[in-house]
Amino acid sequence: MSDDIDRKIIHALQIDGRASFRAIAAILGISPQTVNRRYADLRTTASLRVLGRTYPHAVGEEEWFLRVRCAFGATEEVAHALARHEETVWAHVTSGGTEIVCTTRNAEGGEPLLLRNLPKTPRVTSLTAHCLLHTYFGGPQSPLDKVGPLTPQQIAELTLPGHTADSPRLTPVDHALLHVLHTDGRASTKELAHAAGCSPSTAQRRVAELRRRGVLYFDLDYDPQVFHRPRAAMLWLSVAPAALDEAGTTLAGHQQVSFAASTTGPTNLYAAVNCSDSRELHTYLTGPIAALPGVAQVESAPVTRTLKRAGRCLRPMGP
Repeated sequence: MSDDIDRKIIHALQIDGRASFRAIAAILGISPQTVNRRYADLRTTASLRVLGRTYPHAVGEEEWFLRVRCAFGATEEVAHALARHEETVWAHVTSGGTEIVCTTRNAEGGEPLLLRNLPKTPRVTSLTAHCLLHTYFGGPQSPLDKVGPLTPQQIAELTLPGHTADSPRLTPVDHALLHVLHTDGRASTKELAHAAGCSPSTAQRRVAELRRRGVLYFDLDYDPQVFHRPRAAMLWLSVAPAALDEAGTTLAGHQQVSFAASTTGPTNLYAAVNCSDSRELHTYLTGPIAALPGVAQVESAPVTRTLKRAGRCLRPMGP
């Protein structure tokens, strides 16, 4: 069972995924050995991972949400196939097993390969696609920024200076570094240098530059039970265009929201939320969501199971 120290360590890593254990220990007032031991335990008990991520626009990519419904009895098979696909980053079974929602990343302006192939799948009965247009909350931002256990002073000590957004041309060394950091955001400088075929000092400098120039950030993947918010749901909202920015900005400030973005498609505002249970979800839908400006319709879809999270399959995907 995670305690307050565990949650503080997670919050610290959310702010700076490559902060040294010594730096985290000094800020939390505990020993580096304690941070090291707790981090190792959290990797096992809470599936904690630090993952290097790229801003889509910085690498010429865009994100899509795909909502897939299948013939009776086919959801499981199709969901696992989608989770295995290299384009998918997230894959969920929602609404009691009646729908699959997945997130893909692909070249900007191009057509996701899944959009060409899924309609040809006999067991897929319907498909809607939503291109992500603008993120109101997400990426390096986390719900922990709103409700996390660290004090403002501790947060300030861990926060790096703001980045520029000039999207530099990436070198082969950069691509090699990003490939390693994608699966292990805390890979050592020595490991990074070996993978990229460069010196440790060059690897360290390039990682810092990629962060400073708005290409690379670090995110956490962990079991939401750690913060007692296991009830996950997806919200699809139809909002009057004139009120979209106000609604999206307000939504981003809600404690329950882990991601919020405007999209194309039948609805134009999406949010991923986490609540303690179904009763809190009901209260949230009938309170803060109902009060958003310009909302004409809201569709909610509780997450039944997550098969792929942040690019990592959570269970054996079969042959």
